[in-house]
Amino acid sequence: MAPREQFQLRLPTRTLQLGKRTLVMGVLNVTPDSFSDGGKFFDPERAVEQALAMEQAGADLLDIGGESTRPRSAGISAKAELARVLPVLQALRGRMKIPISIDTQESEVAEAAIEAGTQIINDISGLKNDPRLADVAARCRVPLILMHMRGEPRTMQVGPFARDVMKDVIQGLRRSIAIARQACVEKSQIILDPGIGFGKSFAQNYELLQKLPQLAMLGYPLLVGTSRKGFLGATLARDGKPAPPEERIWGTAATVTASILNGAHIVRVHDVAEMVQVALVADCLLDPKQRPKN
Repeated sequence: MAPREQFQLRLPTRTLQLGKRTLVMGVLNVTPDSFSDGGKFFDPERAVEQALAMEQAGADLLDIGGESTRPRSAGISAKAELARVLPVLQALRGRMKIPISIDTQESEVAEAAIEAGTQIINDISGLKNDPRLADVAARCRVPLILMHMRGEPRTMQVGPFARDVMKDVIQGLRRSIAIARQACVEKSQIILDPGIGFGKSFAQNYELLQKLPQLAMLGYPLLVGTSRKGFLGATLARDGKPAPPEERIWGTAATVTASILNGAHIVRVHDVAEMVQVALVADCLLDPKQRPKN
């Protein structure tokens, strides 16, 4: 296990240290149809309660999204997306100590979210859907997470899948990086996400986790999101039926550990309290200085 490279990520209100320990990003879906918790936090009041609970459970970051990107999902308008996320962002402003990331593919949504206090942009399309997101990130001086997605949510799991998934991911992310850099996003403000579950076969998701060190060689911090995803449901299937999302926590824990040991700086999860423990223990394997003293 090679030690992670360390980075400094500049946010409008602070600087985050990446690599010294793993940061845990909590997922908050303000949607009626997300694969894991569709509708559970669609009501703004419940969403705010969940956000504060994730912070209390030990989340270092919170990622809020108003558009479901599960397989076969259809997109929504920027107006509809804003109607979902802005009430939550406005209600959380001044109440949370941890930074908030906006999970969106739309520059209009990102800009409004930043005005409401968001400090990071998380684009699952890697700037394919709306390259102007890079302009927003550069102008507002916020970090930009670039994820690899083969296809689009509506069709991404239909295939065909890439013959060489690692080559496909690296080439796609290089294109995303080029767009961001052309828009004057600083190299130090870019985070890469291989896009586990987004246009990859179940086997390819495992291959990506195994080969994360190859992605780390691009020289950027890595974010990995495996939480409760379909490949875990297939792995944990019983009687030919995939395990439901709420029964994939232990499987998620295994992949979070693998992600950290292979170089992930940030893990994006639904079950914050459990994965904070996983990250603490995995970090002790990476760094002897973090191990408890007898």
